[in-house]
Amino acid sequence: MSSDLSRLRAQIDRIDDELIQLLAQRARLTAAVGEHKSVHGLPLYVPEREAELLAARRQAAAAAQVNPDLVEDVLRRVMRESYATQDARFPATGDLSRPVVIVGGAGALGRRLATFFARSGYPLRTLEQDDWPRARDLLADAALVLVAVPIDRTCAVIRALPDLPADCVLADVTSIKAAPLAAMLERHAGPVVGLHPMFGPDVSSLAKQVIVVCHGRGQAHYRWLLEQMGLWGAVLREESPAQHDRAMVLIQAMRHFTSMAYGVFLQRQNADLQALMRLSSPIYRLELAMVGRLFAQSPALYADIIMAAACLPELLGDYRQALDELLQLVREGQREALIERFHRTQGYFGELAPALLRESSELLRKAHDSRDPARG
Repeated sequence: MSSDLSRLRAQIDRIDDELIQLLAQRARLTAAVGEHKSVHGLPLYVPEREAELLAARRQAAAAAQVNPDLVEDVLRRVMRESYATQDARFPATGDLSRPVVIVGGAGALGRRLATFFARSGYPLRTLEQDDWPRARDLLADAALVLVAVPIDRTCAVIRALPDLPADCVLADVTSIKAAPLAAMLERHAGPVVGLHPMFGPDVSSLAKQVIVVCHGRGQAHYRWLLEQMGLWGAVLREESPAQHDRAMVLIQAMRHFTSMAYGVFLQRQNADLQALMRLSSPIYRLELAMVGRLFAQSPALYADIIMAAACLPELLGDYRQALDELLQLVREGQREALIERFHRTQGYFGELAPALLRESSELLRKAHDSRDPARG
């Protein structure tokens, strides 16, 4: 029995070695694809190609009696790696004879965006607080001025900018859009666009990363910038500034506030975080991870996002009312009323609920696979 098991394990080991060699071969091919894209100015991420590839591989897996979900999971992980190998350099869609100036380029997001412009060959400059006496000279020949300063300073910095070249693109990357866009349109008569990268400075690739675009003025003159971000792999979502800001209150400010509140609650309870992590299944670990992620980052950033949401106090009042209503049902032991309230909200989510269930299940499988039982 022992020799039979050893022989089977040896066969598995050989297959694993073959898989590694196949992955290495695939990586070399995807690197060659990246070089081809760079030469011919093709985007890093092509959603249609990825969808077709996954559909075909799922069909082949089913025919081979292999779980299609397993094959898709493996391929998605491999493709994420391949995107990382293809992002060494990108073609430029703009004028390489003129600099990109990042106001606040020493900040985390400013530095990250600078790396992408550098990979496309753009000359780069930064404008920091100590550079303001030289601001006119630094911006005199700029093709793009990108404002990447904290939210509470953005509008003031925009208004303090010296006159820019008439065809210079003025853009910002803050998480609110109405006020900064209005300030830019007032300050600069040339092309203006508001951008909101929906990612943090820790990303290594822009493949599949969402950037919200709020048009201002002179779209034809900043089309090169949008095309450039598309080549980097970003997914562009066009939205009006007002609609963007309303959505961000729910997407960002409310979630950050409630995560902060839960973290404060845990601190007040003096909860044993290691015990909570050790006893949690993957879904609860992920929920704790999202709270911990918030407290691992800049408090000023999240305070600015929360404080900049103009209608947040009213929404939080509604949120507290929802909590109070549910709390009352629990206090009174009204189980059926609690279930009925669940059903009503379930109807609101409609067909999106099962789709989100499938998506979250995939995330949970990955979380489970990466969990180290020895660390709890």
